[in-house]
Amino acid sequence: MIYVQHLLGIGHLQRSLLLAAELARHDFSVELVSGGRPQNLTMPAGVQLHQLPPLHSPDGSFTRLLDQQGNAIDDELRERRKLQLLEIFTSCAPQVLITETFPFGRRMMRFELIPLLEAARTSAICIQVIASVRDILQPKSRPGRNEETCDLVANFYDHVLVHGDRKIAALEESFPLADSISDRIYYSGYICTSKQAKAVDADGNNEVLVSAGGSTTGLDILKAALEAKPLSILKDMPWRILVSPSIDEPRFEALQRMAGEGIRIERNRPDFSELVKRARMSISQAGYNTITDILNSTTAAVVIPYADADEMEQTMRSQKLHRLNRLVMLPQSELSAENLASAIEQADRQSQSLEVNLDGAANSAGMISQWLQTAQIST
Repeated sequence: MIYVQHLLGIGHLQRSLLLAAELARHDFSVELVSGGRPQNLTMPAGVQLHQLPPLHSPDGSFTRLLDQQGNAIDDELRERRKLQLLEIFTSCAPQVLITETFPFGRRMMRFELIPLLEAARTSAICIQVIASVRDILQPKSRPGRNEETCDLVANFYDHVLVHGDRKIAALEESFPLADSISDRIYYSGYICTSKQAKAVDADGNNEVLVSAGGSTTGLDILKAALEAKPLSILKDMPWRILVSPSIDEPRFEALQRMAGEGIRIERNRPDFSELVKRARMSISQAGYNTITDILNSTTAAVVIPYADADEMEQTMRSQKLHRLNRLVMLPQSELSAENLASAIEQADRQSQSLEVNLDGAANSAGMISQWLQTAQIST
């Protein structure tokens, strides 16, 4: 099996690793292809990582691709990546090909993904092609883009695997033409870390946990939290501020100087999901992984969804869960210390339980295994 992951952020890779690990536990040999910046991560047993020449997007608009040196990519690099990806496909000879987000996003990667899909469809060995997508897609603004996506699904894909819970968000709410490909859409549930209702008491028990990405917006959230602490009903609790490695050392040190009594400032931690479970309150943005960590806990939460560059995914996810009274959404445009303190008080009064399918990794692996068995019988 080849799982092609064109990440533009580490969060996508984390989710992909959870799914890849579960697929390996189902006795699949998984070849995970990453096209983003290399990350210092341990691969799960049964998962082999292949790194393409790394690319990244410099901002939230995702309209430009840069190489590792920060230069705009050229045709030579596109061709080199395309050929390397096809070589991996040929040498691994997979029965299943999974693309993350594409064709519902990652349109800039068409130069290498279309040839890969064409190779899969002419292969006698690769008999299942699957699109792996998150619960909510960024709505397309340009005419014809949704139709183009449906054409690609019809021409190349057997299944679209949505890693969400239809009771929370149906795909048609962010992809209006979902009905035209409804026969290929399946919901796995959310992919999250191990389902443990309550972490054991340890470091971080009963604290306010603040986290955000490495953008200017993320830094604004951390600063607002520092200013909100003395105004908050939870001011007497310990507060922990987790700082992205994308925030440089001078700004990290500036946050430390801003911190008052009872505030710990530290870099992001690998045990974030466990810290969320132990916390009294989580304050964060609303990316997929962070939201699944909140849903996988009984912790109260305030989220400030990322909304730069007309980004709608986090806002739509937050609105859904806000209406279900699982968390409080504070729009990015309304972020202030006073408004954050008010949101904290509101969230602390809410019920912190919501019935939601969090078995996305196991369900995905089970469905993929069944699809492959069915395809083998019919070929």
